[in-house]
Amino acid sequence: MKKHTIFVGLDVHKDSIDVALADTGREGDVRFYGTIGGDLESLHRVVRKLGRKETSLRFVYEAGPCGYDIYRSLTKQGFDCMVVAPSKIPRKSGDRIKNDRRDALNLARLHRSGELTPVYVPSEEDEAMRDLTRGREDAVKALRIARQVLLAFLLRHGYRYSGRSYWTLAHWNWIADIKMPHRAQQIVLQEYVHTARELLERVHRLTRQIQELIPSWQMAPLVTALQALRGVSLVIAATTVAELGDLTRFDSAKQIMAYLGLVPSEHSSGGSTRRGSITKTGNSHVRRVLTEAAHTYRHPARESRVMVKRLEGLPKEVRDIAWKAQLRLCGRFKRLVAKGKHTNTVVTATARELAAFMWAIACAILPTHR
Repeated sequence: MKKHTIFVGLDVHKDSIDVALADTGREGDVRFYGTIGGDLESLHRVVRKLGRKETSLRFVYEAGPCGYDIYRSLTKQGFDCMVVAPSKIPRKSGDRIKNDRRDALNLARLHRSGELTPVYVPSEEDEAMRDLTRGREDAVKALRIARQVLLAFLLRHGYRYSGRSYWTLAHWNWIADIKMPHRAQQIVLQEYVHTARELLERVHRLTRQIQELIPSWQMAPLVTALQALRGVSLVIAATTVAELGDLTRFDSAKQIMAYLGLVPSEHSSGGSTRRGSITKTGNSHVRRVLTEAAHTYRHPARESRVMVKRLEGLPKEVRDIAWKAQLRLCGRFKRLVAKGKHTNTVVTATARELAAFMWAIACAILPTHR
């Protein structure tokens, strides 16, 4: 006996979930089931009520701050569940009304018609490593802000450092020698200094945790192989893999470049072709670290002592791809700058191709995943 399929749209929030149902085929109208609590037990009660032997349930909800607990809970029970990106959901241009009920109805209707595209859901281990790399990124951001606040405070009171570089030992010694005219200001200065030093130590702690946990991660071989590329440190490689997972899930290098939002936007019509800045869609964390790595290709291609150490023990195919990347990207960086291209444009173009070489390395060491 063929099972009857019900498409279940879930509009998920912290304290509530709006549920809508759409039966198989287009003849039945989408109906609103109701609003339930935001916890998993409330959802499980609905599943038990809807689930019958002759019924197949297919769930869908938007990715958001509530994470993937619903997805993992439903899939463990054997149900089909899809998580979709809010930006990828088709919307009518004239539809100016948005509320939780309509969102749930729309999800169920679109899921039934097959117009939704699922997002990548990381495994629990991959998500844990992603949380660790994002935690370090947050600490680096907080450190940058703390340092800016400290420098702004000193500048406001007429203290200007004349050395070449900030945050060196000489710079810290210069700050330590400063005596503010009022004791209240001296206390503020010391608090700013303590905050900056504590945040720096937090960054170091999180970096050490990444170094210690990478070897036990199932994606460790890919993280190690990606470090064969110039500018791709352990943190950058770990961030890329934690955010994207298995890079071979992309069918081509162009697909991963588009996913990261590193391709130019376009608005063409008829005989007119107009291309603008990059789309900046997709994962901003990976886009940021790739841009950071791309700056290293402004220098001539060479394998430094650090690179030679990274390349030890890697397959010849990976080493060949890494050297090919250096030759191409360093040469292209120089040519584009010579043509008068803005440095930011050149760096972005380099980051785009660097993502393609990462994909090539993943395909070389993870052929069974394709």
